Amino acid sequence: MRRLLALHAWAAIAFLWLPMVAVALLSFSESRYGLRLEGFTLRWYANLAADARLAEYLRNTLVVALASTALATALGTLLALALARQRFRLRAALEGLLYLPLVVPDVVLGIALLILFTLLREWLGGPQLSLLTVTLGHTAFQLSYVTLVVRARLSLLDPALEEAARDLGATPWQAFAHVTLPLLAPGIGAGALLALSLSLDDFVITFFTAGSGSTTLPLYLYSSLKLGVRPEIHALSTLLMGSTILALLIGYLHARKRP
Repeated sequence: MRRLLALHAWAAIAFLWLPMVAVALLSFSESRYGLRLEGFTLRWYANLAADARLAEYLRNTLVVALASTALATALGTLLALALARQRFRLRAALEGLLYLPLVVPDVVLGIALLILFTLLREWLGGPQLSLLTVTLGHTAFQLSYVTLVVRARLSLLDPALEEAARDLGATPWQAFAHVTLPLLAPGIGAGALLALSLSLDDFVITFFTAGSGSTTLPLYLYSSLKLGVRPEIHALSTLLMGSTILALLIGYLHARKRP
């Protein structure tokens, strides 16, 4: 049974990784069709570096991902602290609402956000569809993930540690900044990395909330696939996968050093 379970585990890992390995190999192929492995070249990576439009799409993606991650991390951490440490009316209802972005299909959430931004623009003179609306849309679903991750970390912390700091003369803010926050940092970092990864590859929410001049890399990749699989897409996908894996590895190594 142990061997069967081990075989199943390796088969599942292979099923997940082999397509990504194939994309990485095809990014170095000389074939212009993007589906044949012929020779070795770095030309497609050079073409990416010389593509001005791609640089703009990459900048848009990073701006949205970093801004929405920072906003969701700050709000999610505060919300997790409120849910874990405070007792107030409708607390159970708020906890239930946190799970909605996780279980509701992305297309439903995207349409809902589009309707919301349209109504705000017509009734209150809200912003046009732009990078701002994309950032707010990403924050809307990132918030739940960050809150749940940080709250899980909070459940492992002993409240007596903060109480001990208060008994030793620390103010509530000092106890939070020097005791609770450092112990909570691995959870905050994990939530931020998760939110960042979700934002970088999001397509559905971005599709409904993006306007003119706010094209991101996922939107560019989708439009490029309509014309066929180009080797530049393989190169771009490989760079995105490598960056994500590197960020997750750094976060994992950093988390291991924390208590």
